Formats: sequence, structure tokens, C-alpha cells
Amino acid sequence: MSETQPPSVANPWKPWRVWIPLLLLPWMIVARLVPGLIQNAPANIWMVSAFGPLLISLAILLWFCLISRARWWERLLGVILIVLILAVVMGLGHVSLSGPLFMVMTIPMTVGGFALGALAFGRMLNKNRLWYSLVIAALLASVSLFLKTDGVWGNFNFDLQWRWNQSAEDRFLAQRSQTEPAQHENIHETGAAAFMQPEWPGLRGRNSDGAQHGLRFSDDWKANPPQELWRIDVGPAWSSFAVAGPFLVTQEQRGESEFIVCYDANTGKETWTHAEPGRFFESLGGLGPRATPTIHEGYVYALGADGKLFKLDAKNGESIWKVNLCDVAKIKPPMWGFSSSPSIYQNTVIVHAGSEQAKEGKIFAFDVKNGDVAWSAPAGKMSYASVQTIDLLGTKYLALLSDLGLHLYKPETGEVVLDYAWQHSGYRALQPQVVDGDKLLIPTGLGSGTRLVQASLQDNRLQLEEVWTSLDMKPDFNDILVHEGYIYGFDNTIFGCLSLEDGKRKWKGGRYEKGQAILLADSDLIIVVSERGELVLLRATPDKLQELAKIPALSGKTWNHPVVVGNRLYVRNAEQAVCYELATVESSQPTVDKPSDSAQTAD
Repeated sequence: MSETQPPSVANPWKPWRVWIPLLLLPWMIVARLVPGLIQNAPANIWMVSAFGPLLISLAILLWFCLISRARWWERLLGVILIVLILAVVMGLGHVSLSGPLFMVMTIPMTVGGFALGALAFGRMLNKNRLWYSLVIAALLASVSLFLKTDGVWGNFNFDLQWRWNQSAEDRFLAQRSQTEPAQHENIHETGAAAFMQPEWPGLRGRNSDGAQHGLRFSDDWKANPPQELWRIDVGPAWSSFAVAGPFLVTQEQRGESEFIVCYDANTGKETWTHAEPGRFFESLGGLGPRATPTIHEGYVYALGADGKLFKLDAKNGESIWKVNLCDVAKIKPPMWGFSSSPSIYQNTVIVHAGSEQAKEGKIFAFDVKNGDVAWSAPAGKMSYASVQTIDLLGTKYLALLSDLGLHLYKPETGEVVLDYAWQHSGYRALQPQVVDGDKLLIPTGLGSGTRLVQASLQDNRLQLEEVWTSLDMKPDFNDILVHEGYIYGFDNTIFGCLSLEDGKRKWKGGRYEKGQAILLADSDLIIVVSERGELVLLRATPDKLQELAKIPALSGKTWNHPVVVGNRLYVRNAEQAVCYELATVESSQPTVDKPSDSAQTAD
């Protein structure tokens, strides 16, 4: 009887099928970096950059669970421990890296680290391959433990810093705690009179067009550079300034409260402050208020990022009334916070209220006397723009841009006059502009561009007809300027010029990222504040880009609108505010105005 051979035992260890993560990992890098380089991209291309790596991370986990050839316990244990690593990092990491940034950065780094481990060790035929891969995942995940953020830049690159570094807000609050608190007293009646007729009453000025008129300024900054009058630290916010005589009003985050602050325009010293508990932060847009206060007939109106709308006495900052848009509209704050700067029409203050979760957005008009709702009207739910009053064909309307298009209303009642449909898959955060009294310019971001529409009356009904649409100017949250038949503004991150007649590009070339600009209309000049805080002086000409001067002004990300009143330029960001005096044509050298009596407070 011949001996029988023992049956062979199949080897339970098989090399992992690693060609799939080998293909997916480069696409994670492509998804993160390439979308920002694409011209004329769709509006939601930023979501590819932001969330594409997350989706690829999920695909890698599916590969490991379903077709990696890992043993069943490796698959189960591997996924459990990856989730555990992420949970530990979320629990121990800085709060600013939670939410979207955790999904955008920490999860892809962790899963990407596991995939790198699989490529390096996946052909080992023992349990160590799993542990080595998890160690690499844990090492890359732990990077997030040492970081924090103040938000992202306009191109969605992370604004990261070491966790132990003091933030600008920390430094600001520490400095304030070491100095004597400002003595706030009522403004003299002569000073209070300035609040009755503000020169720059709110966002983008009296006509909401970002244009300064009156003085003519020197274009030679080499011979006559802007003279810095004062510089102060401020709390985080994307608010601009409202200006009334010798007073500036803006909004700031200070610790656990949002502040509305009045400054002396001649010195930068606080005149009064109003504090309201609340702290809005999200990891893409950052910290603090988004809207700009509005000054009207002796009062200040301001909207906080969490939805609280205030009416304050301009003499001392005392609250007259307060309403909460979340309660009135029955919504939660939108992703990037309430951003609608208050608009005043006769006896009402008007703001937009909408969010991603709402069935629809609305604009609300509140009685200026008591804050009661005077009327409301439907609007798109995705808008970070502000309601503004326009004069079109000799008739006043309220105008708002939203994800649905352009909305026009009767300002007395809120009756919808026209909903001009031009859907945009992203958000709108820009202001429309009337041209020649009978046309409207509608700026929009990636994927949609800018459109000019012609207004007419047909059977006594307002009609808007498209004249042209151009993808050569795609501003994001960077408002456009119109001057003598041409449009100036940002095409994504590059400044350019279009013909108002046909929307054709005249030039493009100023690489100022996601900055803001103001038109010095009587001087044929533009001042751009770049995203990096530089002041850039441009000639407002369609011939070519003429960059006349560039000087550093602020450090850090700068998204706030600049303001020019008289011969003063006011700029701020989330860290500092600075006042410059600009040389006029009449005076070859700047001359500093003496502080007026109205700038003084009562004894």
C-alpha cells in the first residue's frame, strides 16, 4: 500500500491588489491642485478642490474593504482603526480644524497615508503590512494635531499655522488687556450731526458702486506717496467702514462677542463700542462678522454673522432695538454666516435671510422705529450679497442677486416686480450696477461670468433682455467697477478690463488674487487692495494694464472693501486697520486735516 501525501494547505496570505490605490493617489493631488488653475471653470469647481480628495479617500477605503485581497479580519480591523485614528485627532485637534477642513484635509491625509503604506508593504505576506500601513496613516493624521487655521485663501489654499502660535485675535486681545480701557462718552451734538449726513453711509458708498467723487488725486506715488496717519490692531471681521464726518464705524470679533465699533477717523482711537455675545467661525471663511454697518439719520444699523440685526444710537452705541433673523425667518445661519449689509429705504431697514437648509430665502424689511417686520418677500436662498436701492428707467427698485438670478422689488411694499432668472450653481456675493439709467450689470463668479441686460417697459411692465454675457470676467466676492464705458474687476484671481459695449476683454494681467478695489472716478485711477494686503495704483484705462505704484499696507488675508472719503484712504482686514492721506493734484504734498471739534467727546 503506497503512502498517501498529506493534503496541501492553501496559503491564507495573498499580496494586496495595490494597483488601484496607485491610480487613485495621483488623482487626489490633481483634485486638490488643478481646479484652481482652470480658466472659465464651472461655478462649483471649488468643491472639486475642496471635497474631491475626500471622495477619493472613500474610494480607497472601498477598495480595501471589497477588492484589496486583504484577509477579512485585516479589512475589518483596518477600517475600525482608521476611524479610531480620525476620532482621536478630531477630539484632540484644534477646534478650527473641525468641520469642513477636517473632511478636506485630515481625512484625505489619513487615508492617503494608509494607501502609501499599502503601496510600500502590501506585498508582505504577514500581519505586519496592516500595522505598518496604519502607522503611516497615524503619522500623517497627527500632523493636524499641530496645526490651526484662520480660514482659507480665496483660491481655497489652507491658511495654516502652528497650533501654539498666537493668532492675530489673541495678540489683539492680549494687547487690550494690558492697556487701560477706552473712556467712552457721548459724542458732542456737533459731532453727532455728522451722523445725519454720512459721506460713506455703508457698503461701497452712497451709490453702492465703490466710486469716489470730488477730489482729484496725484498719480505719482513715487513723488507723493500715501502718508500713513495711523495704524491700529482690530478684531477679525470682513466688514468695511461706514464714514460720517470724523467717525468710522465697523464690526469686529473680540473674544466671545461681536462688537460694533466707532473710531475717531483722525486718530484711530475708539469713540464707542457695542458688544453682543456671539462668535461665528467656520473653517473656510474664518472668524467674525461679514457685513458692513450702515449709518442713517443719526443711527447705526448692523447685522452680525449669526443673524442679529441692531439699531444703535450713533452718539454712544446704545441699542435701540435688536432682532434675530434666525427667529424671524426660522432658519439657521448659512454656511458662511449672514453677510447682508443693511439697506435703508424710507422707514425700513432691509436685509436678506437664507441658508442651505431653508425652503426659500427671503428679504425682510423691519420698521426702523421698533424693529417689527414691515414686510417680507421671496428670494433665492443662497446669497451673500446685500439688498440695494437702484434707479432704473427713472423708478426706484430694491435689487438683490441670489443663486436664482436678479430680484427686483417695489421698495415701499416688497412686491416682486421682476425675477430675472439666471441661475448660478454657486453662491452670489456681489452687487448689481445700473449703467446709463437703463441697463443693469450682473456680476457672477466661476461658470457664469458677467452679464449686461437692457431694461424696457412693455405694457407698463418692466422687462430685462440680455445684451451680452462674458466669461472673461468672473468675480467671486470681489465687486466690479464701471468707468467711462469700461468694466474693471477680477476675473477669478486676475484683474482685468472689459468693454461695456460688447463684453469683450480689453486686457487682463494684474495678479492680485482675491482682493477688492475702489474707483477714484475724477482722477481716472483705481486703487486695488490685493488679497495679500498691498495697495496697487492703476490707471483706469482700457488701453492696457498700467500699474503705477505698489506699496505694502497690511499683512495677512485682506478681503475687506477699501474706502476713500475726502483725501483719506481707509483699509482694514482681520488684523489691522490703517488710514492714509492721499496727495491731491492741487496740493503736490499731502496735508493732514486738523481734528475738528466734532471729533471730540463730551467732558
